[in-house]
Amino acid sequence: MSGDVAREFDGLVAIVTGGASGIGAAVVQRLLGGGAKVGILDLNVSGAHADAFAVQADVSDLASVKSAVDAVAAEFGGIDIVVNNAGIGAAGSVETVDEAEWARVFSINVTGMARVASAALPYLRKSSAAAIVNTSSVAATAGIPARALYSASKGAVLSLTRAMAADHLREGIRVNAVNPGTADTPWVGRLLDAADDPVAERAALAARQPHGRLVAADEIAEAVAYLANPRNRSTTGTSIAVDGGMQELRLRPIEN
Repeated sequence: MSGDVAREFDGLVAIVTGGASGIGAAVVQRLLGGGAKVGILDLNVSGAHADAFAVQADVSDLASVKSAVDAVAAEFGGIDIVVNNAGIGAAGSVETVDEAEWARVFSINVTGMARVASAALPYLRKSSAAAIVNTSSVAATAGIPARALYSASKGAVLSLTRAMAADHLREGIRVNAVNPGTADTPWVGRLLDAADDPVAERAALAARQPHGRLVAADEIAEAVAYLANPRNRSTTGTSIAVDGGMQELRLRPIEN
């Protein structure tokens, strides 16, 4: 890769929500490596990359979001890229998840993205390389047991992405999504640690994806970088699956 391509984000400012850990931290690392100035919005910024500008923020609170977005814009002189990555998981069926949990998860996973995008739009409209990338999930495109609420929220993210792309295309703002499979992140690690048999549970999660392993956070970050890259100006209103084939492939079982 040439030096020119490697610095595709030179001169650009990006915001990454949930950027202090997991997938978000990998995205921050990738954007910094590409030359971007990066602002991190996270509830807990203790693990934030030292080269980023970290702001404590709660995406479920509009005032917190506006204050944090404005702080990043003031620090760097504008905003060109928004990566809406902050989100939480949820387990259960429609029978087991209560009303309060439905409201809480949607406020973070869906409305939270709308809050951040809305707060950033005045700055994005001034950019010649404006892009928004939303983190959805394979749960939006493949039915997964005991994930009714989470799947519904991530399906809403896909629909929101297309609607935002239509609303803002003629303002020069591209909007896309990335759909990760089960990723090898600290959050998934904590779930595995809480399982009765962490080794067996990890093997089951890996086997669920056709390529036979968890998805690396760096792989997801590469897809985000592609969608945010100003060279890809004709890519909008779409999504990239980074799920080892789980969305589209149906392989026969391996014969022993």
